[in-house]
Amino acid sequence: MLVLSRKKNESIVINNDIVITVVEVRGDKVRLGIVAPREVSVHRSEVYEAIHNTPPVVVTPPPPSSPVG
Repeated sequence: MLVLSRKKNESIVINNDIVITVVEVRGDKVRLGIVAPREVSVHRSEVYEAIHNTPPVVVTPPPPSSPVG
């Protein structure tokens, strides 16, 4: 999992066409604004699970390989 730090009004870009912006930080809650193409579904995980009756698929990358030396 990639973990990024962002402040209010800062964004991340995914695949050149999805932009996620931190809109507000209040206590332990963060509000995100998401701009994505219409064909891309965006759901909170609990809504996704209710729609599909299954947890979302989480792709975990392999751990970094150790340097050869």
